[in-house]
Amino acid sequence: MTASYRYLPDTKQDQKEMFSLLNISSVNELFEDLPTEIRLEKELNIQPATSESLLMKKMQNLALQNRNANQYPNFLGAGTYDHYIPSVVNHITSRSEFYTAYTPYQPEISQGELQAIFEFQTMVCELTGMEVANSSMYDGFTSLAEAASLAVTSTRRSQILVSKAVHPESRAILDTVAYGQEYMVKEVDLTVDCTNLEKLNEYANEDTAAIIVQYPNFFGSIEDLIEIKKVAEINGAALIVSANPLALGLLQTPGKLGADIVVGDMQPLGIPMSFGGPHCGYFAVNKKLMRKIPGRIVGQTTDEQGKRGFVLTLQAREQHIRRDKASSNICSNQALNALASSICMTALGKQGIRHMAQLNFEKAGYMVKRLKEKGMIIINQAPFFNEFVVELPIPAKEVNAKLLEAGIIGGFDLGHDYGLEHQMLIAVTEQRTKEEIDQFVEVLEGILNG
Repeated sequence: MTASYRYLPDTKQDQKEMFSLLNISSVNELFEDLPTEIRLEKELNIQPATSESLLMKKMQNLALQNRNANQYPNFLGAGTYDHYIPSVVNHITSRSEFYTAYTPYQPEISQGELQAIFEFQTMVCELTGMEVANSSMYDGFTSLAEAASLAVTSTRRSQILVSKAVHPESRAILDTVAYGQEYMVKEVDLTVDCTNLEKLNEYANEDTAAIIVQYPNFFGSIEDLIEIKKVAEINGAALIVSANPLALGLLQTPGKLGADIVVGDMQPLGIPMSFGGPHCGYFAVNKKLMRKIPGRIVGQTTDEQGKRGFVLTLQAREQHIRRDKASSNICSNQALNALASSICMTALGKQGIRHMAQLNFEKAGYMVKRLKEKGMIIINQAPFFNEFVVELPIPAKEVNAKLLEAGIIGGFDLGHDYGLEHQMLIAVTEQRTKEEIDQFVEVLEGILNG
C-alpha cells in the first residue's frame, strides 16, 4: 500500500485512533460548528486515486506535450528569455544551505546567505549606476509597481505616467496596485516604437509623482532617457526606469542618465525560463530614497573582533508594524534566484556580461538585415537591443502555428496586448546560432509566400 500511495496522509487505523482520542465517530463531527449551507455535501469532482508509478507516467506524458528551447530554436522573448547560464549556477544554488534557507534574521548563523545578498546588491548597483539596491523582489513586474507606490508616497502626488511601451504585464500590475492605493495611472501613447515625448509633455503636471519607461522598451527599442528626464525635472517628478540588466552591460546606465529609481527582472542573468517563472526582481534607488526602499537591505559591518560581517539593516519599520503608513508591504525577497543571478554575474565577469550583451545586439541586427533582404518590414525606428518587431501580411498567430510545425518557436504575437495582429515581436539572444536565424528567415519566407 505505501509503495503505491507514498503520499497517503493516514491509514484507517490512524483515523480510528484519532476519533477515539477526540471522542467522535466521524470526520463530519469536526465541522459541526460550520453552517450547513456552506458545507460540501457531495464528493469532490476529482479522479480516483492512482498509484505513484501510473501518476508519474501520466505527468511525464503531459510534460512531453510542451515544446521547449532544448528541442526547438526559440525566438520568443517578451520578458522571459533563453540565455546562457553557466553550469556553476546550478551546482551552487543546489547546495542545501542555500536552497533551504529562509530569512537570515540571525546573522551569527547566516553569514553565507547575507554575504550572497550583499554581493547581489553591489552588482545591481554597478549595473544600474544607482547608489543603493535592496535584496531583491518577487519579479520585475511587481518591482515596477512598488517603485510607483514609493514615488507617490515620497512626493505626495497622485498621478503616475507610464509609457505604453512598458511591458503589458507590468502595466496590469501597476493598475491593480494603483486601484488599492488610490492613485491614478495615465498611459502615454507611442510614436511608432518609442514613447511620444510631445504627449508626455502634455500629460505631465504638478500632480505627476513619476514617469515610468522601459529601457530597452517592450519592443526592444532604446528610449531617450535624457529627454524623458528633462520632462520629469520640469514637473518635479521622479524618473522610474525598468531596465533589462543584461542590456545594461552595453547601454549607458540609467543612473548616469538621471533615473531616480531603477527596477527590472534578473531573469536574463542566471535564471532559467522554467515555462514562465519564478523570476527575481531588483530595485535600486539614489541615496535620498534609501530609507523608503521596499523590502530589506543587507549591510556590511564588523564584529567585536573587527572581522567583516553582514547584517540585515535599514528596513522601514512601517512595513511590519505600521502597514497603513508604509510605501510597501512586501517584507520578503527572492534570495535563491538572487543568488543564481549573483553567481551568473560573477562567473561571466564584467567583460563576459558585456560580450554577451554585444552578441544579443549583433545577432538581432543580423536577423533584421536578413529579413529586410527578403523584403520584410521592420517596425523599429529607434536603435534596438535583442528584440524587434516585424510586420507580417498574415496574422502572427497563423505564422507562429506554422513555425511550430517546422520546429521553430516563433515570436510574441502583438495582437494579444496591442491589437496589432499582423506584427510579431522577435527575440534573438546569444543562444541563437547563425544557422538557426537563417532557418527562421527561410521558413518564414516560405510561409508568407504560400
